[in-house]
Amino acid sequence: MVRAGLTAGRVTLAGAELADEVGLDRVTMSQVARRLGVKDASLYAHVRNLEDLRGRIALLAADEKTIRIAEAASGLARKDALVAFADAWRAYAHEHPGRYAATQTPIRIDPELAAAAAGPRRAMELTYGMLRGYGLAEPDLTDAVRLLRSTFHGFVSLEAAGGFAHERSPQQSWVRALDALHTLLEHWPASREGDCA
Repeated sequence: MVRAGLTAGRVTLAGAELADEVGLDRVTMSQVARRLGVKDASLYAHVRNLEDLRGRIALLAADEKTIRIAEAASGLARKDALVAFADAWRAYAHEHPGRYAATQTPIRIDPELAAAAAGPRRAMELTYGMLRGYGLAEPDLTDAVRLLRSTFHGFVSLEAAGGFAHERSPQQSWVRALDALHTLLEHWPASREGDCA
């Protein structure tokens, strides 16, 4: 019998909260069941298995992060939009480390859930839209998206792992990195014919 009030959404949120506390890779179905005060078997009426739960956490986090970025960057352009976008990304990663990890980890997600999820699609639209403000078009847009994602993810991952031991504060370096990204985006190098791997 399914426990009254237990839904896929409640199970996902409990898993997401647990991921933020202990790390995504340490979340188990048993821990989620204990958090919800149910037997392990009760969860399987709502999520298929641990992989399904992780996929749902990734989609939840993508929605949350995208909403935060959209609100922060709304009505802004160029450097103001870039800084607001990046600061919202970083803040989400700090506040929700387990959920953030789910958005950056290759997880097999149920195709039906993925198709219905707005977060990942909206994140791409926001990123490409912000970069079009710099006058970029394909293939430069894709290259710039990859640069931003690599920079933001690399920075917040190193920061979370205590990888910045220098006396200069990470915040000072973050501000300068965004200044440098803005300058690069304003002066994006022209594509060369025949660019290849």
